[in-house]
Amino acid sequence: MTHDLTYPAVDNEALDELTAMLPGQVLVPGDPGWEEHSRGWILSVDQRPRAVLTVGETEDVVAAARWAARHGVAISAQPVGHGATTALDDTVLLRTRALREITIDTEQRIARVGAGVKWGELLAVTSELGLTGLVGSSPDPSVVGFCLGGGLSWFGRAYGLAAHSVVAVELVDAAGELRRVTASSDPELFWALCGGGGDFGIVTAMELRLHPAPHVFGGRLLWPIEMARPVLKAFRAVSATAPDALTLWAQLFRFPALDEIPEPLRGGAFVSIDVSYLGSAEEALALLEPCLELPARWLNTLGTVPLAELGSIAAEPVDPMPVSETSGLLRDFDDVAIDRLLAVVGAGSTAPLAVVQVRHLGGALARASAAEGPAGAVLEPYQFFCLGVPVAPEVEAAIQECFAEVRTALGGHTTGRTMFTFLGADDDPGRAFSPGALARLREVKRRTDPDGVFRSNRPVLSRG
Repeated sequence: MTHDLTYPAVDNEALDELTAMLPGQVLVPGDPGWEEHSRGWILSVDQRPRAVLTVGETEDVVAAARWAARHGVAISAQPVGHGATTALDDTVLLRTRALREITIDTEQRIARVGAGVKWGELLAVTSELGLTGLVGSSPDPSVVGFCLGGGLSWFGRAYGLAAHSVVAVELVDAAGELRRVTASSDPELFWALCGGGGDFGIVTAMELRLHPAPHVFGGRLLWPIEMARPVLKAFRAVSATAPDALTLWAQLFRFPALDEIPEPLRGGAFVSIDVSYLGSAEEALALLEPCLELPARWLNTLGTVPLAELGSIAAEPVDPMPVSETSGLLRDFDDVAIDRLLAVVGAGSTAPLAVVQVRHLGGALARASAAEGPAGAVLEPYQFFCLGVPVAPEVEAAIQECFAEVRTALGGHTTGRTMFTFLGADDDPGRAFSPGALARLREVKRRTDPDGVFRSNRPVLSRG
């Protein structure tokens, strides 16, 4: 990946100065703990920062930004690393996981969270209040990173992208000043921060609206993969008329033949429908009747889901792992799309993919305004997402070949766009935005950070 901005190498004298400023917090290659602290959550991405700074408090970020500006060095932030890319190579990487403030204004229904707070940590607090943020499928990503990238939530159909619930962002700017950015204080910068990524400053805290969620019903329905065609058709039928409170995700997946996976799942292939509903069990079960009527179901975990346990629906891994992924937005998911997809990854396939997912969108996502953030309205009704686990180079090659087959199979149904947080490690960020929105993001970057003090995992000035 190349960049419009160029950076000098970080010399040892400059690093010595940073180390003296923040003793015990700076690691360089060869130091004990370097491997652990320099890698992201996605182990298959070999990111190579020049140094790693473990942030202890907001003042450390201020000091690092001023140091970077003096020396012409790029800095970046990564609390967890679910969006790891090689764009962070040669930067000084700020680990902001220690910034874990959580403050709830129950009257205004606003949460203030530090840059290191994970979704699971926030929900553990808000669930006691019957409130939720717009969390995704996993409790492990940071709230700030998720919102900076837009953030597709279980509750997105009801409330929109997570970024559109942001009311203020606290960041350190290119001059090393700590700022609180709102829609009134700096409209263009605030717009960019609501889904345009982390290229505009080092965010130390964020304030976001919480939403009522007194009752959440959900879980997983599971069938053998031989049932994929009728299951996907039932998924489509229910999603076509679903109220905004109901979200469905269909998945085809294969369990590896590992001893820790119980029979009969071990080594098996399955199709599932994952469900989240903001309402009662009775209402949800009536809406899901076409799915519940299907035969040969192996598993039904539907029930009341405590907000703090939303991650149990998708049950995604939280430990770091190698990952490759591809995705795209679908203008439709008709019988032709289903048949073409199953020809690649259906029953009898040896496709080396762990997950092939189709998410139902629409609702508030489609009603969003371009004024709310760079993503604007997501008009496509579905998104496909494929994930592989590249445990060896030959496996990665097979995964990429299968990705290409899936993209070809669905080619007549895709729009070429995807969601920002679903971009693959080497994807052009332009795939997530309209040309106008991307041009606007670049103008904000040039105005707020003309010397390139900050470089995010997906630089808006990159040329893919």
